[in-house]
Amino acid sequence: MRPIDAAAPLPTRYDFLRGAYGPFRANNDLLYYHLDIRVDPEKQWVSGKNTIRFKMLKDGTRIQLDLRDTLTIDKILLGDKTLKYERDTGAVFVDFPETLRAGQVYSIDFYYSGHPEETGRFGGMTFKKDPSGHVWINTACEETGASMWWPDKDQWRDEVESMDISVAVPNGLMDVSNGKFVGKTDLGDGYTRWDWHVSYGINNYNVSLNIGDYVHFGEEMTEPSGAKLAMDYYVLPEDLDKAKVQFAQVRGMIEAYQHYFGEYPFIKDGYKLVEAPYSGMEHQSAVTYGNLFKNGYLGRDWTGVGINTRFDFIIIHESGHEWFGNSITADDSSDMWIHEGWTTYLETLYVEYRWGHDDALKYMSGLKPKVINMRPIVAERGVNAQPTEDQYFKGALMINTLRSVVNDDAKWWTLLHDFYQHFKYQNIMTEDVVAWWNLHTGMNLTPIFNQYLRHAHIPRLELLFGEAPGMVMYKWDADEDSFAMPVKVGAPEHWQIIHPTTKWQNMQTTLSKDDFQVATDLYYIDVNKQ
Repeated sequence: MRPIDAAAPLPTRYDFLRGAYGPFRANNDLLYYHLDIRVDPEKQWVSGKNTIRFKMLKDGTRIQLDLRDTLTIDKILLGDKTLKYERDTGAVFVDFPETLRAGQVYSIDFYYSGHPEETGRFGGMTFKKDPSGHVWINTACEETGASMWWPDKDQWRDEVESMDISVAVPNGLMDVSNGKFVGKTDLGDGYTRWDWHVSYGINNYNVSLNIGDYVHFGEEMTEPSGAKLAMDYYVLPEDLDKAKVQFAQVRGMIEAYQHYFGEYPFIKDGYKLVEAPYSGMEHQSAVTYGNLFKNGYLGRDWTGVGINTRFDFIIIHESGHEWFGNSITADDSSDMWIHEGWTTYLETLYVEYRWGHDDALKYMSGLKPKVINMRPIVAERGVNAQPTEDQYFKGALMINTLRSVVNDDAKWWTLLHDFYQHFKYQNIMTEDVVAWWNLHTGMNLTPIFNQYLRHAHIPRLELLFGEAPGMVMYKWDADEDSFAMPVKVGAPEHWQIIHPTTKWQNMQTTLSKDDFQVATDLYYIDVNKQ
């Protein structure tokens, strides 16, 4: 059993302070960051400042920011005034000598320095060497939080509207960060500053550094609107030839997702794929890649059904997050299935776009053995809780089930497109997703969403044969009392749709118990025949 799928751990004080959207978070609205830092590879040291511009929503004299206590706060300035602050685990409560007024915009400079502690799945911020012995520094901090390497408002609900990233590194190295490349400046002291501008809202964990001996190549494609999308690739010199072959998949990936959802969401910033020393991460407009320049996942058939080896899993999955996760973002980490369930479903849409519906269903079936069903997908709110890995696979299987419930593919494609377009560039919760689908399908899908997302077990279709010839009794066994979901039963050549509830019903059939089938490739359910 994977630790993340076991019982949810008790939140710590750090989790409460980081996860809660308390009064000193809620009293202000982020507008802009300028992260301006210097990275010293020899000392493994980061120093500099983050300029934070925000609008007050209520009168107040305190706001909450975040910086791990392994890093030093050098000073926090409002203009030329030094501000007082209190630290509590990772939280930084900044106090102002005079009341900040609602509706007014303020800007502070948060200076800090230190050695970021290597932590988390991909190390948070790592100081490594590439295979040729050159400096290679990267960040990836979705679960651990961005405040482990830079000061920010370390939560998901409130994003800046735009951002500048300036990173000074020793001459001869390159920094690749999010957004559009603005330029580089030789600082005259052995360091060069690389400047990037992000034109869109960006989640704090998406902000990234990639410092190394990179070489660059690129291409361009024309969007349906006629806009030009720059596609830039940064890899180690020894991997250039392999990258030119493998990254040819990017164009087809973008075309597939545009087909279903609309244009690439960050056209002004472009699309980047950046080599990194870990498998990959969805950093907005600067997706990181470490999939060994092989198809599958690190060279393996990820779903075990012979389809994943046709494409590069990291390119297809992590780039899918540009639509779900980066453009549409959950308000709280507890609802991260909005990122991962949808993007896993996008993998199947890519398969369907390239190879057809039958292969997409086959690919989907390979997800089922990965589901654990130990606890609900939606985790506790406001305590920095991480959902189980079921958010990926069970989430995608639920969405595929929803398609079968709609049972009209023309309508389904319109719903998918309109759902994304309605919520793009927004931060949302599960309740927003459910309300939208209820409204636009004209169905009460709440019990279905609740069963898959808020309970551990999937619905089980109970089938009872034998009381009388030619009759079968049926009902759903589900945690939701009002659970009702249509399902196709009978024979694949001529499915019959029944509408079970949690109460017994019956139907006539000419099929025997052994011949009576349920379309379990279209619905993620258990079936119990008696």
